[in-house]
Amino acid sequence: MAWSVSFFIFISLLVFAPICFSFKSNNDYLYPQYYYRSCPKAQEIVKSIVAKAVAKEARMAASLLRLHFHDCFVKGCDASLLLDSSRGIVTEKGSNPNRNSARGFEVLDEIKSALEKECPQTVSCADILALAARDSTVLAGGPNWEVPLGRRDSRSASLSGSNNNIPAPNNTFSTILSKFKRQGLDLVDLVALSGSHTIGNSRCTSFRQRLYNQSGNSQPDSTLDQSYAAQLRNRCPKSGGDQNLFFLDFVSPTKFDNSYFKNLLASKGLLNSDQVLATKSQASLALVKQYAENNRLFFEHFAKSMVKMGNISPLTGSRGEIRKNCRKMN
Repeated sequence: MAWSVSFFIFISLLVFAPICFSFKSNNDYLYPQYYYRSCPKAQEIVKSIVAKAVAKEARMAASLLRLHFHDCFVKGCDASLLLDSSRGIVTEKGSNPNRNSARGFEVLDEIKSALEKECPQTVSCADILALAARDSTVLAGGPNWEVPLGRRDSRSASLSGSNNNIPAPNNTFSTILSKFKRQGLDLVDLVALSGSHTIGNSRCTSFRQRLYNQSGNSQPDSTLDQSYAAQLRNRCPKSGGDQNLFFLDFVSPTKFDNSYFKNLLASKGLLNSDQVLATKSQASLALVKQYAENNRLFFEHFAKSMVKMGNISPLTGSRGEIRKNCRKMN
């Protein structure tokens, strides 16, 4: 009888394999039910701590979402970003994209500490990043999705990879698209994931050139609405104020929605890397228009692209480790 039950379970798994095990990588699998037996409360613990952090500071939702993105674009989704400098490791936290801007590490520390008490050395920091990004999106009013799990943590970091692989605010459209394609992502992923800028802030130093000297001719960016530019200049002077914060989406800065795309169509994207989506490619512009008109379509594509991004070169099986502390190797 026991054999019959086991055989039935085995057959059931085969039947549902395309649904549960569709995220293959290096002969191992990521799947949402990965911790169901080893740490059944894992997702509940992550969600509760993220919810507490976002309730305390709405901006934290965007910060945690950004960490997952900045992690996955460097060596894959392996929590390399979370490692501090030590024992031959030069932290990615000091790279140009992360220095003075990457934040939320204390929230991840709290999550990891709680998970270590519940189920020691079971849930990876890489999976915590992926879950926190999903939960942050939902808490801000965005789409929900099942997060494939089973990633392991890197034993190394790459400062050069962080400097070179993560799209920069001043990159051209072709450079940004090339960086996405290098990760196995496409144009739809680029435009949909850029929609994460519907929440969060950016620093004056990240867009100052658009206000004063976009093309080296001491003129502002012609693709930036000039009344909006005038407002930005009030708190983003030619010199000084580098760390002054501005909403990426001034219409609904803490709500995850499609206002970001409507802003682009009105020439009111904050970063150059935002506005080029509507000015440098007809295919990209078409997607911007679709998302501006159809919030449901944006949510659908964003969720699919997040799963796709979360599957960039994960460490699975016996590769990597499960860190006890996300900031250092075991």
